[in-house]
Amino acid sequence: MTQPPHRTDQELKTAVTEELRYIPSIDATAIEVQVSGGTVTLSGEVPSLPERLAVKHAAMQVGGVKHVTNKTTVRTHSDSDITDQNIAQAAGQVLAWAVDVPPNAVTADVQDHRITLSGHVAWEYQRNAAARAVTYLKGVTRVSNEISLESPPPSGDTKAAVQAAMQRNAELDARRIMIDLSGAELTLRGSVRSWSQRRAAERSAWSAAGVTSVRNELHIAS
Repeated sequence: MTQPPHRTDQELKTAVTEELRYIPSIDATAIEVQVSGGTVTLSGEVPSLPERLAVKHAAMQVGGVKHVTNKTTVRTHSDSDITDQNIAQAAGQVLAWAVDVPPNAVTADVQDHRITLSGHVAWEYQRNAAARAVTYLKGVTRVSNEISLESPPPSGDTKAAVQAAMQRNAELDARRIMIDLSGAELTLRGSVRSWSQRRAAERSAWSAAGVTSVRNELHIAS
């Protein structure tokens, strides 16, 4: 497994800045990058919520980055015709049409161009799907996902199932990851080599039936 490069804060700043400039969906001209102890802080204004998320993802992709704090803000849309009511109507439509969001399970409240999602679903991927569906609406500056998970409790073999899933994953070294299951809450501990691996481990945890909370305490090995 490839060891991530050891970089100074200045080298990380340069690498993150170059990565932001490289991604075609990001306008890096208004984004400031600061790095301290391997932690990247991003600030500035971006034109849309998807771009704000892309900025953080791009920084997390850089080898050697230990943490990313995203302080960028979404610029208020200049089109005065986009109202909270418009956004709420559009959000309701895309949630109704999304194939991976259960019918009538999620509602969207809009205040000052910020969407708050509420309701109940059985799986984390459905929560994520609902947030993804409304993130790309014009005029939205933030999405708060307050959808709760409701499903039967985990079975006795849930922990073993998660371990097996991680062993099958070519991206992960399952020997470095410890799994604790308490009720419906699953905790991951240990170390991984990158943010990509950290997210992969968390996805495996969320895919287990009955798990309604995941605490990802995996650290990025230097």
